[in-house]
Amino acid sequence: MDHINLSDKILLRCLHEDLGNGDVTTSALIPEQHVSKAEIVAKSDLVLSGLPFAERIFQLMDGKIRFSPLRKEGSKVKGRTVIAKVSGNTGNLLKAERTALNLLQRLSGIATLTSKYVQQVKGLNVKIADTRKTAPGLRYFDKYAVRVGGGHNHRFGLFDGVLIKDNHIAAAGGVGEAVRQSRARVHHLFKIEIEVKNVMEVKQALAAGADVIMLDNMDVIGMKKAVSIIRWNNSGIIIEASGNITLETVRCIAETGVDLISVGALTHSAPASDVSMKILS
Repeated sequence: MDHINLSDKILLRCLHEDLGNGDVTTSALIPEQHVSKAEIVAKSDLVLSGLPFAERIFQLMDGKIRFSPLRKEGSKVKGRTVIAKVSGNTGNLLKAERTALNLLQRLSGIATLTSKYVQQVKGLNVKIADTRKTAPGLRYFDKYAVRVGGGHNHRFGLFDGVLIKDNHIAAAGGVGEAVRQSRARVHHLFKIEIEVKNVMEVKQALAAGADVIMLDNMDVIGMKKAVSIIRWNNSGIIIEASGNITLETVRCIAETGVDLISVGALTHSAPASDVSMKILS
C-alpha cells in the first residue's frame, strides 16, 4: 500500500472535523450544480510539502474533482507561485479547501524549516532528525514533511526504538542500570539509546554497553569532550546531540563530530507557510 492509502483514515477524520453535519455558508450561497476552476497559490517562499495529501483530500470530498499539480513535491517555490489548479463542483471545492490548505501550510512549513537546518550543516557528515514532538494525530504527516525537507526521521513512536530518558534513568536507578535492564528485556535487534547530560554519565553509558548515546543539553565544549571519549572507547557508537538547538547553533554543534542532531523545533515550532486557494470562475 502506498502512503496515500495509509493516510486516508486520518484525512477523512480531518475533513469531518471541519465539515461536521455540513457547510451552512456554502449551502446557503452556492447552487448544488455550480462548478468552478481555482488556483492554489504559495504566497510565501517555501519548500513544497503535502501536495499529494491535499489532492487526496479533494478526491475524498468528491471523486470528480480534478487536481493538477504545477510544482513537484519537495521543490523550492517562490512566493506568488501557482502550485496547483483544481476544478469541479464549487460547493465541494469550498468544503475541502481549508482542510487541504491547513495540511499544505503545516507540512510546507515543516519542510521549509527542515531545509534551513540541513543547509546550515551542509558539507558535514551529520544528519538532521526530528523528534516525537509532533501534533497529536498528525505525526505521520509531520515526519513525512521532515523527509521532504531533507531531514531524517527518528523513531516514530514508543514502540519502535529504545530511548532511555532522564525519567527512565531516575526510575531505574541510574544510567548503567537502565542500559543493563533494557538490554536484558528487549529484542536483540533493538539498539539501546540513552540520554546523558555530562561526561560522567557518558562513561557510565559506555561501560554499560549502550549502542547510541544522546548528548542532551550539553554545551559545545562538553560535547567535544564527550565525543572524544566515546570515539576513543568505541568508534561504532552513534552519537546524537539534542536539546534547544537553533539555526544559529546547529553548525557549531555539528562540528563537534556528532552523527545525528535531533531538533524538536522542526515539528513543534515551524511557522506555517502561507498558501491560499482562489476561485477563478
